[in-house]
Amino acid sequence: MTVRFAVIGLVSSDLAASLAFYRRLGLVFPEGSEEQPHVEAELPGGLVLALDTEETIRSFHPGWHPSAGPGRVSLAFRCDSPAEVDARYEELVAAGHHGELKPWDAFWGQRYATVHDPDGNPVDLFAPLSATGE
Repeated sequence: MTVRFAVIGLVSSDLAASLAFYRRLGLVFPEGSEEQPHVEAELPGGLVLALDTEETIRSFHPGWHPSAGPGRVSLAFRCDSPAEVDARYEELVAAGHHGELKPWDAFWGQRYATVHDPDGNPVDLFAPLSATGE
């Protein structure tokens, strides 16, 4: 099984301002994105830039709060199956990394978990719930 770097996620305190900024850099977001809680733009090479409002993050992670520092970036890695999300999460936590959000079946159709990297940056692990393990 191979994980693939897939998503760069940013939490926005002002989604309209963030959209305007990234659109000025040439990213394309769907019409009406300013009214959505989560939006995505495809990047060259197949990566995705995802913007979420603070309220969206709190809807599934009530204890979340903005970092005290200047950055609010998270990385997300797509796994081959929901079982791999669980296995990778357990492997990283067993290696001493902080497990922020245990694997769960998210309402948007993914198995999802969050672990912090050594610097405290959130790293999400996900797989479509319809994926089957090997």
